[in-house]
Amino acid sequence: MNKPLIGAFLAALLLGAGITPAVAAEAGQARESATETAPAARAVTFAGTVSLSNCSGSVVRSPDSQPTDPALVLSNGHCLETGFPGPGEVLVDRPSTRTFTLLDASGNGLGTLKASKIAYGTMTDTDLSLYELTSTYEQIESSYGIEALELETAHPVAGTAITVASGYWKRTYSCDIDGFVHQLKEGRWTWKDSVRYTPECQTIGGTSGSPVIDDATGKVVAVNNTGNESGQECTDNNPCEVDENGEVTVREGINYAQQTYNMVPCIGTGNKIDLDREGCGLPKP
Repeated sequence: MNKPLIGAFLAALLLGAGITPAVAAEAGQARESATETAPAARAVTFAGTVSLSNCSGSVVRSPDSQPTDPALVLSNGHCLETGFPGPGEVLVDRPSTRTFTLLDASGNGLGTLKASKIAYGTMTDTDLSLYELTSTYEQIESSYGIEALELETAHPVAGTAITVASGYWKRTYSCDIDGFVHQLKEGRWTWKDSVRYTPECQTIGGTSGSPVIDDATGKVVAVNNTGNESGQECTDNNPCEVDENGEVTVREGINYAQQTYNMVPCIGTGNKIDLDREGCGLPKP
């Protein structure tokens, strides 16, 4: 996983605890300075993204979400405050008081949003969490002038120009969708039909949960979650690709995301998660 962090100011101090070292953060800053000048990167802002205590995220809506619905925050399952869900574990409607810092277009903090519950969370087949907030979309827009990012309803396409917008680091990473992975295996977890980035998106710890945004439409097509750090095969922080025939491929330095189109049908009236709705592709408890 793009490991969650305890705090940006501690990143250089916690190498022994498995936190991304300062050298990785500095490398990420150097890479980002190059991508920030690209036109595609400028087209995507931080408006609607959020910073978590250890990860990134975004305020999202489905096409059918209403202004008076409680807003949803999208992040990774491995970013949950309850810890990594085990293989096969699915969390639904768990109480939560987690807070998120809402960002404006330039990455400045506007205010604090608060969760009422973990609406959904898992690391099975995907790496996803959805928090339901105590605020509605219209309340957020009225207070901060920020609209939620819309979730794309269709499977993304290889070659699409994308931007990974990290609210934690207030950095963007621009590249293309290189392709899709039948199964992505990392440690105990297996994810299906994952998005593989082209090499330009060198995401780092703390970017976990960042929305992956289609540069052309501005819609969220995936959620950033992992990358192969040292060339190992199928170990923690070193996911491997497994094709339909079981052949394993390791791509050192390549990063990945989990698609989000298949969760849109799971969002029902009032933004309630209904895993029995037609077309819902999320695992059930």
